[in-house]
Amino acid sequence: MRRPRWRIAVLRRFYDFHRDCGTGPVLNPFPLDASRRRGRPNAHRNPMDEWKPERTGRYRPTVPRRIPRAIPDGWFDQLFASLPSDRDRALVAFWISTGARAAELLGMRQCDFRPGEQLISVVRKGTRAVQELPASADAFVWHRLYQQELLRMGVPRGRRQPAWWTLRRPYRPLSYHGAHRMFERVNASLGADWTLHDLRHSAASRMSRDKELSLTDVQWVMGHAHLSTTEIYLTPTRDEVIEGVLAHHARQSRVQKAPPPQPAPGYDPQSLSVLFGRQS
Repeated sequence: MRRPRWRIAVLRRFYDFHRDCGTGPVLNPFPLDASRRRGRPNAHRNPMDEWKPERTGRYRPTVPRRIPRAIPDGWFDQLFASLPSDRDRALVAFWISTGARAAELLGMRQCDFRPGEQLISVVRKGTRAVQELPASADAFVWHRLYQQELLRMGVPRGRRQPAWWTLRRPYRPLSYHGAHRMFERVNASLGADWTLHDLRHSAASRMSRDKELSLTDVQWVMGHAHLSTTEIYLTPTRDEVIEGVLAHHARQSRVQKAPPPQPAPGYDPQSLSVLFGRQS
């Protein structure tokens, strides 16, 4: 994950100020390259020469590439079984099947569900564009049960009304903080520490490992601007690597311990030795 350039510029100026005042380190951890201190970098480069990428900060720390944390299937089954209401089951089912961000799903209206086509409409966080996302049939079943609960609660109805509401009076639209607290309570009952964003990572991991889905399809559903972001989910996790290597060792041990092949019917090594002895 790269730091935005304006953040690096702020840090560079911060250390330059304290260096000049004598209140900070003598060496700036984010210095500019000597060729960039005056004018535009590579301003006089020959356009016929090959481009050589250069680092602007000689001592800039390298941020390690983190693999998104996905919830294993066993843990997810326990989490889903511990959810206390149909509303929470519908929310988690939509999160795990669509890969939508938590805020995107919580911002839905009652007209954004199309169960006949198994589609929902969300407003994307970055572009603010409305996008249709396919969801699982189970998610729409739980949502239908939640709609029956809304009728008994007497919350405002209408196509433009929010889709998700609190379960306690006074009824109001469910906020991100409320959904986060709901998921925290479920995690506490199981001794886990999964987050709402881990559900998005889990959905992306499941879809990217499906051989029937192309990576560009997963990119479109997840709303990634670059395909390289989606490719991160192809990286195997630690548990998957260990499980695969242990299975490899088990297969190797079975091959080594396999009994020798049985001779063909009618094969007699003594008769063959007598025959070859007479011929010699």
